[in-house]
Amino acid sequence: DVQLQASGGGLVQAGESLRLSCTASGFGHDDYSIGWYRQAPGKEREGVSCITGDGTAHYADSMKGRFTISRDVAKNTVNLQMNSLKPEDTAVYYCAASKAYSSSWKRGADYWGQGTQVTVSS
Repeated sequence: DVQLQASGGGLVQAGESLRLSCTASGFGHDDYSIGWYRQAPGKEREGVSCITGDGTAHYADSMKGRFTISRDVAKNTVNLQMNSLKPEDTAVYYCAASKAYSSSWKRGADYWGQGTQVTVSS
C-alpha cells in the first residue's frame, strides 16, 4: 500500500520559514509525482507545488519565489521549503502523490497523506 507521511508544520511569525517533509512508501517505481496541497478554514483545497519523478518542479503562481520543492529519491522524501511566510499561508498542508505527473495536478492526486498544520501569525 502507498503511504505518505508528512511532517514539519508549526506556528511561526510572518516573514519566517518552515520546511515540510513528506516520505512516501509503497511505490514500486520512482516515476510518481508528489505534491503539496493546502486548505484554509472556509476555503477550497488548492495545489501548492508538485515535483515529478525526474525532479521537475511546478508551483502555483502565488507560491513562486517563496516556496521551493525538492526531492531526495534515495530517501523517498520530498521537502517543501516555505520562506517569507504570510498569515494567508495559514492552512492544513497535505502531502499527496500520483502514479505519474499530470498537468492538472492542482486538482488532486491519487494518494493522500495526513495533513500538517501551518499557522503564520502576524
